Amino acid sequence: MKLLLFDFGAGEIMLVVLAVLLVFGPGKIPEIARNLGKFINEIKRASEDIKTEINREADRIDRDKRLDEYKASLKDELESPNDKSENLSQ
Repeated sequence: MKLLLFDFGAGEIMLVVLAVLLVFGPGKIPEIARNLGKFINEIKRASEDIKTEINREADRIDRDKRLDEYKASLKDELESPNDKSENLSQ
C-alpha cells in the first residue's frame, strides 16, 4: 500500500504509528486524531471557499466582457441603421 503524496510504504506507516503510540500514549491518540481531522476539514473548507471565490470572480469578468461587447454592438447598430436598411433593399 502506497500513499500517492508521500510515497510511504506499509512498513514506514507502521513505524510512524508505533512512534506516535510510544510518544503520546494510547489515551491521547484519539484526541490527536480528532484535532487532526478538524484541521484537515478546515483546510478543505478554506480551499473550497477560495476556489468558489475565484470561479465567481472569473464569471463576473466574463459577464462584464460580454456586456461590454453587447453594448458595443448595440452602439454600432444604433449609429448606422441606414447601412442595414440599404442592405435589405438591395
